[in-house]
Amino acid sequence: MRVIAGKARRLPLQAVPGLNTRPTTDRIKETLFNIIQDRLWDIRFLDLFAGSGGIGIEALSRGASLAAFVEQNRQALDCIRKNLKFTRLEEQARVLGRDVFSALSQMEGEEPFQIIFMDPPYGQMLEKRVLEMLSNSSLADRETLVIVEASLDTDFSYVSDLGFQVVRRKDYKTNAHIFLRRV
Repeated sequence: MRVIAGKARRLPLQAVPGLNTRPTTDRIKETLFNIIQDRLWDIRFLDLFAGSGGIGIEALSRGASLAAFVEQNRQALDCIRKNLKFTRLEEQARVLGRDVFSALSQMEGEEPFQIIFMDPPYGQMLEKRVLEMLSNSSLADRETLVIVEASLDTDFSYVSDLGFQVVRRKDYKTNAHIFLRRV
C-alpha cells in the first residue's frame, strides 16, 4: 500500500494489522482518484471508516486542503497517525477517534465537505445510516460528492428516498464505488 500521486507520491503506508480492515488496493485507489482528480484541489475531504487512512492521505497528497479521518479502532487510529506523520501531511489532517455516527453529530454545524468517502464494513447497512444522517446535515450540500465503497450486491435503491441520487457507479471484481449527490 502506497501513496500513488501528488506530493507524497510513492511513499509506503502502513496497514492495520489483522483482518478487521480491508485496505483499498492500490489499483482500485488509482482508478477512484483518476475519476475524482479534477475535484481535489483545495477542498475539504471526509474519510469515514478510515482504516489506515490511505484514501484521505491520497486526497491530501493530490491537493485537498483538509482531510478529516473518522475511525474508532485504536490500532487503525495509530496507523493513521503514523502514516500522516510519515507523509508529512499531519498539519492538514483532523483525526477523530470515535464511531462515525458520534463523529458526524460532533461535526454538525461545520461547513460542508466537498467529498465524503466511506468504506464501511460490508453487509451491515452502515452506509444507509450514514446517508440518513447526511441527508439533513450541514456537512453535505448539493455540491458534495459522496462516494461509498461497497460490495457488489449492496442495495442502494433507497437513496432517492433520502434525497440522494446515484450519479455514477464503478464496478470492480468484488466491490464497487457508488457516487452520490443530494438533489
